[in-house]
Amino acid sequence: MTERVVLAYSGGLDTSVAIGWIAAETGAEVIAVAIDVGQGGEDLDVIRKRALSCGAVESVVVDARNEFADEYCLPALKANALYMDRYPLVSALSRPVIVKHLVVAARYHGASVVAHGCTGKGNDQVRFEVGVGALAPELSVLAPVRDSGMTRDKAIAFAADQNLPIDVTKKSPYSIDQNVWGRAVETGFLEDVWNAPIEDVYSYTKDPATPREADEVIITFVDGVPTAIDGTPVTMLEAIQLLNARAGGQGVGRLDMVEDRLVGIKSREVYEAPGALALIEAHQHLEDLTLEKDASRFKRSVEQRWAELVYDGLWFSPLKRALDAFIDETSLNVSGDIRMTLHGGRAVVTGRRSPASLYDYNLATYDEEDTFDQRLAKGFVDLWGLPSKIAAQRDQRLSAE
Repeated sequence: MTERVVLAYSGGLDTSVAIGWIAAETGAEVIAVAIDVGQGGEDLDVIRKRALSCGAVESVVVDARNEFADEYCLPALKANALYMDRYPLVSALSRPVIVKHLVVAARYHGASVVAHGCTGKGNDQVRFEVGVGALAPELSVLAPVRDSGMTRDKAIAFAADQNLPIDVTKKSPYSIDQNVWGRAVETGFLEDVWNAPIEDVYSYTKDPATPREADEVIITFVDGVPTAIDGTPVTMLEAIQLLNARAGGQGVGRLDMVEDRLVGIKSREVYEAPGALALIEAHQHLEDLTLEKDASRFKRSVEQRWAELVYDGLWFSPLKRALDAFIDETSLNVSGDIRMTLHGGRAVVTGRRSPASLYDYNLATYDEEDTFDQRLAKGFVDLWGLPSKIAAQRDQRLSAE
């Protein structure tokens, strides 16, 4: 039986060339798998037909938009996941759902190998290969671009020699990866970290400096899940899409950062994630209202570790699953409404209300309605500071000897 290889297929030059390269180098049949995670761009049926024209024996297209939103973006929202306290894991979140469907396709088609088009410098090679190893350790992985030294010039020459139906004359100055959760842009003139991004870089967001009327939005959450926008019920996917349009229309969600890649190098990245960052901001403010102090404090460390695990390609790891359980538990009362003003590149929370609120007006107020017994505070302060006071007395005594 002829060996089969399942290839993560985007429709671009590298993965189109990879179909013919794999067949030529290994003699294997190639099954191309394209996953719709809300990236937009070309029609996926066009991409499916292109894969067949490039020599794939089968081409599979999976609409995973709702799955991606519900099972990957939503956990990231509940975790307030921001790598290096800024990046909402745009690309990192899409890789595990792609890996999952690659493994499904490999088992269905009887393939023994999974292939991807990642280079050796990036994080995605790790996310794909570690993910495949976690879900299907019996499968091996092939990385033509990384392992064969397939430069762009070589890829173009191969495409021309094989008469592949792909336009290789137009080349974006940037490397772009996008899905419904956000958009990542790198390379080109952005590799000089002193160069400022130009408006041509952006697609999901409008120029925040352009004068326009502010947009006020109310987001309703139930147990950490956004369920309505301005009172209209929404799915998780619809919530992201609506806020991509409304927050993005106000210039919200632009990031320009130098991040620490898993492979040990620093990389300059420009991100757009209007819906993601607006939702995370709203969710954090609702947690401020509904989470008990110690749970809230501990969750911040969990959030950081969760984001690092996902960024580092460990979505399917035991620790990630354990942290998910903690996050789900702390999400049980994160219910209520958050009012935000979207304007000038910012999403500013202006109001919050919740049936599970821990905020007590009568305890917080300094007016006549105050029910807080301030006489209790003196003893509390004395006991709270007692260890520090005893240590200070000890230090004074020893320094005087």
